[in-house]
Amino acid sequence: MDAVRADTGESRALGLAGWLERRFRVRERGSTVGTEVVAGVTTFMTMAYILFVNPSILSAAGLPEEGVAVATAMAAGLATLAMGLFANYPFALASGMGLNAALAFGLVLGQGVPWPVAMGVIFVEGAIVTFFVLSNVREAVMDAIPLELKRAIGAGIGLFIAFIGLSQSGVVVASESTLVTFGDFGDPRVLLTFGGILVTAALLALRVRGAILGGIILTALAGIPLGITPLPERWLAWPGAASFETFFKLDIAGALQVGLLGSIFAFLMTDFFDTMGTVVAVAGEARLLDREGRLPGIKRVLLVDSLAAMLGGLFGASSVTTYVESASGVGEGGRTGLTSVVVALLFFASVLFTPVLVVVPPQATAAALIVVGFLMLSTVVKEIRFDNYTEAFPAFVTLLTIPLTFNIARGIGYGFITYVMVNLLTGKAREVRWLMWVVAGLFVLSFLWEG
Repeated sequence: MDAVRADTGESRALGLAGWLERRFRVRERGSTVGTEVVAGVTTFMTMAYILFVNPSILSAAGLPEEGVAVATAMAAGLATLAMGLFANYPFALASGMGLNAALAFGLVLGQGVPWPVAMGVIFVEGAIVTFFVLSNVREAVMDAIPLELKRAIGAGIGLFIAFIGLSQSGVVVASESTLVTFGDFGDPRVLLTFGGILVTAALLALRVRGAILGGIILTALAGIPLGITPLPERWLAWPGAASFETFFKLDIAGALQVGLLGSIFAFLMTDFFDTMGTVVAVAGEARLLDREGRLPGIKRVLLVDSLAAMLGGLFGASSVTTYVESASGVGEGGRTGLTSVVVALLFFASVLFTPVLVVVPPQATAAALIVVGFLMLSTVVKEIRFDNYTEAFPAFVTLLTIPLTFNIARGIGYGFITYVMVNLLTGKAREVRWLMWVVAGLFVLSFLWEG
């Protein structure tokens, strides 16, 4: 009897594996079900830091931390599940780093926009990108913007979030005479941040999987004896009504006011290009691109990504976008949407650990912000050709002004305006795509309106 049960259980397991293999075309892409599962766990480990960082960033803008933690996990889980089932690619999605910081510190705290309106901005930009995907406009706009400017946007955002990490932790503080200056090195919070940066950098150098997540956990644990990290009152909790405080609170009507058009455009541009670069880079590593460097069925990928941005605004989790950390799972052999399904299930499970997520101190997440900023900067700047001044100087303006103005919209706008004007003054106006003139003009109008 036991032998029969064992055979039945084994048959069911084989049957499930066979169904998964057929559903996701696992063997066709040179993988196995076991490999896909391991790849999914790996991807989750490398991007799970967003569960700690996103609540820390958005709570600074007045959002309830517990609600953001649940929203972050649920939005990431649903978007990644859709990517796996609909697009069948090993891409995972979550609240975008840089976009969340721009929303919290640039839009809400910087411009005084209520957070429901800010989430409305995210929803609207996601809807616009969705329209661009369905109408095939996205590729046309992509082609119009010089590659150097696209790269500079990512690098500028990297500096922006690194600067936020430094200021949140007290490493950099305000100064009346020099605008900013160094913090008190004798402050335990500053020392904890430096320790977190060093530990995370060491884990990265040692190529430890989940290095950023590991750095957050180790830094948070080190803060317990220092009295910086409070112990959670409980370790597990089933989400109650308070866990969904940010869901469906967005204000779309408020987001459509003329003064926010520049912000909508800035979020749209950042989301627009970050996804394209991420998808091509990860797909290239997985050898999923065709001979012309295109990803078969990319429209499905882009559609899921654009709808995910809307989902992020709907849940109050900021814009949800495709993560470059998906490359870690690809490195483990992930080639299909089954990898994404595993990541999604792990995000759903993390909702139960919300009490632990909300006690992580800003010093631990600040270290993660600084390291992520470094990664965003280092992977982009080396690709900018600084010998081509008509593109390199506008790229420099973009890279510099995003962190220094504390506003991604301004930084992108200054870069685009500089690009068209430099080409005009050097007699190269005809080399500028007409869409770039339109975009730069819209930025000028937006800046004049804002004053």
